[in-house]
Amino acid sequence: MKAIKIFLSAVLALAGVTAYAQDFSDPRYAKWGETPEERKDNIMISSFLKEEVDNRNFNAAAAHLQTLLAKCPAATENIYVHGVKLYKQKINRAESLAEKKMFVDSLLSLYDIRMLHFGSHPKRGKVYLLERKAREFLTYNQSDREGVRAAFEEAIAAQVESNGTADPEVVAIYFKNLCDDYATDIVDAMTIVNAYDASAQYFANITPEQEEFKTQFEQCFAMSGAASCENIEAIFSKKLAESGDDEKTLSQAFGLLSRAGCESDFFFTVGEKYYALKPSSEIAMYLAQAFQNQKNYDKANQYLRESLAVETDPVEREKLFARIGILEMTTNHFAEAVSSFREALAINPENALAPFFLAQCYVNGASGCSGLARDAVYWVAYDLLQKAIPLLEASPETAVHVDTAKKLAGAYRAAFPTKEECFFNELNDGSTYVVNCGYARGIATTVRPRVQ
Repeated sequence: MKAIKIFLSAVLALAGVTAYAQDFSDPRYAKWGETPEERKDNIMISSFLKEEVDNRNFNAAAAHLQTLLAKCPAATENIYVHGVKLYKQKINRAESLAEKKMFVDSLLSLYDIRMLHFGSHPKRGKVYLLERKAREFLTYNQSDREGVRAAFEEAIAAQVESNGTADPEVVAIYFKNLCDDYATDIVDAMTIVNAYDASAQYFANITPEQEEFKTQFEQCFAMSGAASCENIEAIFSKKLAESGDDEKTLSQAFGLLSRAGCESDFFFTVGEKYYALKPSSEIAMYLAQAFQNQKNYDKANQYLRESLAVETDPVEREKLFARIGILEMTTNHFAEAVSSFREALAINPENALAPFFLAQCYVNGASGCSGLARDAVYWVAYDLLQKAIPLLEASPETAVHVDTAKKLAGAYRAAFPTKEECFFNELNDGSTYVVNCGYARGIATTVRPRVQ
């Protein structure tokens, strides 16, 4: 210890010699004090502050810190860097709750003073300091729930003001604490719902590294209990009555009900009112799926076709045609289904679902035919499935149909016309045949006798 003190004395003596050698009347030292002597003293005190903190002489360091804050608070950011280290050590060593609270307040006030003098710093200005303060508040003042929320809300607002968006990690921390407060009845369900609705936008264009924060955000909302269909309906039935079904409230209600998977009468009422005010392909698709889940196929078809009528994006139109085709198949309207699947393939010949379901439509349409005219349809249907299988396998969303497609392909191949049928109809293996029956009428295919 004695050797350390001797070394410190030598360092400070050297610093003193250096300080005396400088011309403190130079304007660049003005931030350190009014007079050259005061500037010299404060620069020396700044050095003492660092040394006392490093050597854990915290009471002496505290005295130096207060001097610098009183005389030259805008001199250097290092005052605050060392001050934060100092007060964290003081907090950890506090001998009573009152003393700890005093040091926590001092720590947080350092951020306010620093922001006053360095808030415009391009990298470590207001946005940086408010985030750091919020995190410190949560660490050392967690029992002040209102203060925690206010600190993070201020930090997020500064980020949005500066960058147009907020840091997903900071938003996730804030929302998690908000949900904790809901669990202890400090805030109500509407607070959670509004915060979720307002914060979801900050996770729209995140990097892969930030996905975990989005997951945390979504899980907190799902597990909070505030996201229940009953809660959303109770909150928004009152709000909509008060607002007269204005578009903004309908939009918020519909978005939350959709994300929560609600399919109550209230959801359909809200959805149809919102669609009437702001018709769009996206809303129509949501409503169509919900009506289809309720087996209200007429309504589902209505919204799919209304969506198709206003949609201009070829990719979305392709999806809509495929959806309409599947719905028409579900209601045994095979002719309409065939038309829709063909439209989807006309837009994108690599559509996976269209050939899979179109093959089944063709086979269904051949049920009213007989003999070779019926059996020849299986050539067309089999070829469609052979095209569909690799396309279905290429996507997790469509891969669920692969096994069915393979089983159907085997069944269709087994139903090819026999060699005898081909012979009596003067058809040679490999020749061309044009289907003349059912929904596949007019399609040219290749003759292939059944393997027996």
